[in-house]
Amino acid sequence: MRNTTRVAYNNWLDQQARINEVDGQTVRSEKAFTVAPSVQQRLIEKQQESSAFLSSINIVPVPEQSGEKIGLGIGSTLAGRTNTDANDRPTQDPTTLDKDGFLTKQTNSDTHVSYAKLDLWSKFPNFQQRLSGQVVQQQARDRIIIGFNGTSAAAQTDRGANPLLQDVNVGWCEKIRVNKPTHVFDEGATEAGLIIIDPAGNGDYRNLDALVYDAIHSFLPAWVRADTALECLVGDGLLHEKYFPMVDQEEKPTERLALDVLMSKKQLGGRPAGRVAYMLENGILITPRKNLSIYEHEGTRRRTVVDNAKRSRIETYESVNEDYVVEDHDWALLIENIQFGPTPAP
Repeated sequence: MRNTTRVAYNNWLDQQARINEVDGQTVRSEKAFTVAPSVQQRLIEKQQESSAFLSSINIVPVPEQSGEKIGLGIGSTLAGRTNTDANDRPTQDPTTLDKDGFLTKQTNSDTHVSYAKLDLWSKFPNFQQRLSGQVVQQQARDRIIIGFNGTSAAAQTDRGANPLLQDVNVGWCEKIRVNKPTHVFDEGATEAGLIIIDPAGNGDYRNLDALVYDAIHSFLPAWVRADTALECLVGDGLLHEKYFPMVDQEEKPTERLALDVLMSKKQLGGRPAGRVAYMLENGILITPRKNLSIYEHEGTRRRTVVDNAKRSRIETYESVNEDYVVEDHDWALLIENIQFGPTPAP
């Protein structure tokens, strides 16, 4: 790198030492250091600022690697009455009743920037922000991908075989499959392993609205399904299947008016439908967004910055222990294996 770039880079190293409250020599000597709690919290906030979805769920620092869930959900109804002439009034824990707890696992986000790119960046006054903030948005995107698609936490991950980071950590959908299988709807009566949607009536349901309405009333407790906080989290494909035929044809004036309302407030089965990137291609997750959490173990966000002259680049090795948590499984319903009919001939 150029000498002027070296000066800017060294100033960035010194700034990293100051904000993380570590000795400057530790950072310069390419040793691992722990990110300061205030910086860790700021990184969480930056990720949420970079993603509308992450800003709508919980990202929570926790003091231990494992333990009971914080209990951000409401586990059951609370109202009641006791005949105090005969009994004491019983109390009830208002938080989630799930017993699965949490266990954070290490996730690595290792990156590099070439000397040539650093030389280009050094011309700008926001050099340090460019160098520090280059990975925040992708880390946020990775968390969403893992949350919906993660099924395991492999000792050695394989991005080629698992392009949706399925082996990095266990995400929310898999947590529901494992911990609350009675809240997973993945097979209808028409064809094994599939839920068939066929407007002609030759499948399990004529449309997605009927599927969602029936699933909510069949799988969720009465006191949950009546709540207006439930939302359908769905990917592009399913919403396209529902709304494109309506947009792609001429409607009568009254139908067009109804369509305008529907398109401005997309719904499935009478519930708000939110498009979320990287959601299961043929699935719907029905839950309040605040029922989904990412727990980040405090003091485990660590960095090592290496000046690798052999490869003409600066390498940053970063890790954090995290877990993907469904606060209350009573409030979550996963519908998957949805296929639009008619059923293929044998």
